[in-house]
Amino acid sequence: MILTNDPTRLVLTVAMLAAYGAVCLQPWLRARRARADAKAARAAAGDSPWLVAYASQTGNAELLARQTSETLRVAGIANHLCEFDEIDAATLQSAERILFLASTYGEGDAPDAGARFAQRLMARSDLALGQLHYAVLALGDSAYSSFCGFGRTLDAWLAARGAQPLFPRVEVDRSAPPAIAAWRQQLSHLAGTSDAPDWDAPAFDAWRLAERRQLNPGSVGAPIYHIELEPADGGALPHWQSGDLVQIAAPADPERPREYSIASIPADGRVHLLVRLHRHGDGSHGLASGWLTQQARQGAPVRLRLREHRRFRLEANAERPLILIGNGSGIAGLRGHLKARAAAGQARNWLLFGERDPGHDAFYHEELEAWQRQGLLPRLDRAWSRGPDGKEYVQDLLLRHAETVRSWIADGAALYVCGSLEGMASGVDQALTQILGIDHIAELSRSGRYRRDVY
Repeated sequence: MILTNDPTRLVLTVAMLAAYGAVCLQPWLRARRARADAKAARAAAGDSPWLVAYASQTGNAELLARQTSETLRVAGIANHLCEFDEIDAATLQSAERILFLASTYGEGDAPDAGARFAQRLMARSDLALGQLHYAVLALGDSAYSSFCGFGRTLDAWLAARGAQPLFPRVEVDRSAPPAIAAWRQQLSHLAGTSDAPDWDAPAFDAWRLAERRQLNPGSVGAPIYHIELEPADGGALPHWQSGDLVQIAAPADPERPREYSIASIPADGRVHLLVRLHRHGDGSHGLASGWLTQQARQGAPVRLRLREHRRFRLEANAERPLILIGNGSGIAGLRGHLKARAAAGQARNWLLFGERDPGHDAFYHEELEAWQRQGLLPRLDRAWSRGPDGKEYVQDLLLRHAETVRSWIADGAALYVCGSLEGMASGVDQALTQILGIDHIAELSRSGRYRRDVY
């Protein structure tokens, strides 16, 4: 009972109760949305026997899935486009045809959405899928020993459950056009038409190398460079969001573009990248990193195209507190988010960053310290694997500050991880699981509050 006749107090009380009710309602709404998504997928499978499912991390598999879906639609075949996460056991056991487009991360790992699908369903040996006809487009990078590992594992699991392949698995090495053309040809045979929409990738635009400087002279690690690019014609910048990527076609290998996280926002006037020089065992340089950091002169033309990276954008997390975690060149994607947050006046930011030596590898330290002075980065913790206080990594920082992590998450914070998959990202995932619990981590991932750009 509210014992007041003061209208102002009444309004404030009602507002507080409404806010409290909204907070309490959010978990129920999220659960209801998840149930609705699964129901929609099952309904789509029942109404139309075709599903087009993708497990994508940086967006390649998603783009190809959308093109696949459109090709079927133009041929008059109704279909439902969905992520792997939307598929449950009932959907698999009722669907007649599913086209799976599956990326592979690192040494045979599944992308985040695919990993949850694997945990929930591919660990089961009791699913009978004799009614299912399927095809797999597996995307990967032959530079890794487990090339297309997740797509191959998925294909083998489906076959073991009795599902029938519509045609042999198609494997794509770094978006190689011939393999994509083979997938498209198989689709045309299935659909009974050659009248398919244009699958050409967006054209590369003409940019130029405006500035380059090494950030870690004297470091025992590989040289890492800050690179700035601008449109060659001096025209207006195209729009992008923090978290997005660029693809750059090196002159020596124009058919296999390399992807880099953007370390700037459009207000900076240029695309900023952080590129580490890669050296092969024989001493030669990586084709893209060697050209960008060593061979290309200032003013040199660069073929570049922007790529949306929806899984690493801020989007619904734009007004949440952020915990940003990374190492090495992963500071690039995190720097983009910090710049976007500073521009928006969002000050609840916590950066945990790891590198080798504080004397040589404290990338962007002046900028970070300036944000600290301005109150835009209230927490900054750095770990050094060769620092004066001994070996430490970002996952060690998380465990040391476990209570603070729990407090930030309870306050609605989102987690963004950028950097190396091996060592850092896996160690961070283990630390967060230890701190928050595996179920909580799974929920954060499903709701978009745990996002990763790792390589």
